[in-house]
Amino acid sequence: MKQINMHEAKTHLSALVDKAVAGEPFIIAKAGKPQVIVYAYQNQDQQTRRTGFMPDIRIPDDFDSLYSKEIHELFYGESR
Repeated sequence: MKQINMHEAKTHLSALVDKAVAGEPFIIAKAGKPQVIVYAYQNQDQQTRRTGFMPDIRIPDDFDSLYSKEIHELFYGESR
């Protein structure tokens, strides 16, 4: 990740923000010591929702064994 000193960040802030939005985060340093990381803001509406965070989704208790007979037959050509 690119590190930029405070003065340069102030001078080129607009261009640096454009790069961060395009997927190139950067670090702003003061006297050579990293102070902050700048990366693009992601609106909640833009993020991909993951199944684990969806309300009202129920996983059956026998989830791990669902269709095990059919899967076994597909792999081995015989039933258990």
